[in-house]
Amino acid sequence: MRRVYEEELSKLHSQFFQMGNRVNEAIYKSIKAFTNHDKELAKLVIEEDRKINELEHQLEQDCIELIALQQPVTADLRKIITVMKASADLERMGDHAVSISKSTIRVKGNKRNKEIEDKISLAGEKIKVMGQEIIDAYIQYDSSKALKIAEKDEAIDYLADEIKKASIDEMRRDPDLVLGATDYILVSTYIERMGDYITNISEWILYFETGVIQELNTHHNYEE
Repeated sequence: MRRVYEEELSKLHSQFFQMGNRVNEAIYKSIKAFTNHDKELAKLVIEEDRKINELEHQLEQDCIELIALQQPVTADLRKIITVMKASADLERMGDHAVSISKSTIRVKGNKRNKEIEDKISLAGEKIKVMGQEIIDAYIQYDSSKALKIAEKDEAIDYLADEIKKASIDEMRRDPDLVLGATDYILVSTYIERMGDYITNISEWILYFETGVIQELNTHHNYEE
C-alpha cells in the first residue's frame, strides 16, 4: 500500500516538472514574440496555454484525491500542499505569458523603441533563468537554493521600473509611441508579477521543509 502511495507522490513530482518546463517555454516564446514582433509565435503561446491549464487542473485533482484517500500527515501532507500551491503559481505565470502574447498581437505595426525592447528581452531572460532554477530547487526540495532565487526578484523589479520610466519618457517625447509604450509598461508589469510568483514558489519550498509559511523579503512569518 505504501509503495502505491509513494508512486502517486512521485507522479505529482513528475507532473509539476512537466508543467514547469511548459511554463518556462511559454515565457521564452512570449518574450521572443513580443520583441521580434512575431504575431504567429504569439498565437502559438496562446494556443499552447490550454495544455498548461489542463496540467494544473489534473495536478489539483490528483492532490485532492490523494489527500482524501490516503489522509496523509506531516511531511507527506506538506509535500502535497506544496505541489498544489506551487502549480497554481506556475499556471498564473503561464497566464501572464498569454497576456504578453496578446500585447504582441495588439501592437504589431506600431512604432517601437529598440532600447526599451532590449531591456524587456533582458528581463525576460532573467525570468526564464529564475523559472528554470525554481523548478530545479523544487525537484531537489532545496530551500537554500529557493532563498537565493527569491533574492533575484529585486533585480526584476528594478528592471521593470526602468522599463516603465523609459516608456513614460518616450510617451512624452514622441506621441507616436504612446500605444507601443503603453504595452511596454504592461509587459514589464507581467514580467514583474512572474518574479513574484517565482518568489511564491520559493516560499512553498521553504514551507515543505519547515512547516512555516514565510513571506520572503518581509518580516512576517506564519506558523503552521
